[in-house]
Amino acid sequence: MRRLLLLRHAKSDRPPGVSDIDRPLDARGREAAPRMGAYLASEGLKPDLALVSPSKRTRETWEAVATALDAVPVRIVETIYEAPPAALLAAVRESPDTADTLILVGHNPGTEALADMLVAEGARAAQKRLAQGFPTAALAVIEFDVAHWSEVGRNGRLERFVRPKDLSPDLTD
Repeated sequence: MRRLLLLRHAKSDRPPGVSDIDRPLDARGREAAPRMGAYLASEGLKPDLALVSPSKRTRETWEAVATALDAVPVRIVETIYEAPPAALLAAVRESPDTADTLILVGHNPGTEALADMLVAEGARAAQKRLAQGFPTAALAVIEFDVAHWSEVGRNGRLERFVRPKDLSPDLTD
């Protein structure tokens, strides 16, 4: 059994003169990311490995999420930055089988497209929420009945899809 946690970076700022890769989280993102980390911890969803885009906003998101978790090995993966779903899937498939639970912290539209590509079945309510879009700091938990990450494809089961506003109504998309 493999479990993939897809996390879109939290809400980011767009300061003038700052390149896209260097955009930081905004106040709302700095509030939502640690709450998502607390949720992961409370639900026992601790990853064995984190694959994180090199952008500032994804690194800041992961750092805030990780404060609620015990030490998780992190790989900054250049190919995740603004990647299409096929590149994200390649990063997942190349992950070591020593990690049963993997978190990928990335960007849209790739993260949402990857979730759509991988989910064959799942909790109806979660599928309905996912169909409405993949907002910032949202989390898709997809389970695969496979022995190796290289076997992951459109054989996933969406176990849950959680948005920041599901954790706290004051955290809007």
